Amino acid sequence: MIINTGMRTDIPAFYSEWFMNRVRAGYVLVRNPYRPEWVTRYELDPDVVDCIAFCTKDPAPMLRHLDELKKFHQYWFVTITPYGKDIEPNVPPKEKVMQDFITLSEKVGVNCVGWRYDPILTDDTYTLQRHISDFEQMCRTLSGYTKVCVISFIDLYEKVLRNFPQARTVPQQDRITIGKTFADIGRRFGITIKACAEGRALEKYGVDCSGCMTKQTFETAVGCDLIIPGRKPQREECACVLGTDIGAYDTCGHLCRYCYANYNHENVRRNMRLHDPKSPLLAGVLHEGEVIHRASQESWADMQLSLF
Repeated sequence: MIINTGMRTDIPAFYSEWFMNRVRAGYVLVRNPYRPEWVTRYELDPDVVDCIAFCTKDPAPMLRHLDELKKFHQYWFVTITPYGKDIEPNVPPKEKVMQDFITLSEKVGVNCVGWRYDPILTDDTYTLQRHISDFEQMCRTLSGYTKVCVISFIDLYEKVLRNFPQARTVPQQDRITIGKTFADIGRRFGITIKACAEGRALEKYGVDCSGCMTKQTFETAVGCDLIIPGRKPQREECACVLGTDIGAYDTCGHLCRYCYANYNHENVRRNMRLHDPKSPLLAGVLHEGEVIHRASQESWADMQLSLF
């Protein structure tokens, strides 16, 4: 199975101590976000966890733990965008994140790291031409340290509009220009551009629209075929293998204005105050009478069909 850490929050950036404590303990407890009384226990055991998937805007706090994590296969997506504090208030400067990305790639291997340049939004500051110029500069820096860059355009979810009322949908013609131009730039630097949940509209312009966290992505990182149980994707246009997420909503301290995982800043501040690095739960504690449900876990690896 695959353990995902990054669909609800940024564990490497804010909760690396907690995560490593859970790895050492060999298990983690996760409260269902839609049914809070339901708590599930997942074993963090490489015999059943084929890969741990990380999604982060700041891998730096985890870099010192990579040797300890070697017993697990890993795949890392690191988001690096051109935005400043006006959009991403607490994200480190992109120059630093890129250097940490390079260090991460050298540690875990180029097949185990991907770059995310998303969500793409446009306004008077982050114009079409600025995106193209900044993207080319980033490609020049990251060339040789990743083989893939995932792009997507801002989705105006209810949470996004609440926290970022000025956000606007990127016009279709701008999407085409970005997709085609990014694909051309990526080819020059050995980086394949993939689209995340954007349908297949950009495929004819050279963008890979097969998905980002796909079966093939994880098989390349793990080094063997994976027999993945059939699961209905969260969105019809999504082909990704999302696995089991151990994060919690309303806990990401980046406070990015486009975030879909935080309801509001006060919830985040409250939950971060409730965080205890020694707790088996990311935020809060178990309450009297709550029942812990043990997850059914098994390895998906088919070791008879090695890729290497």
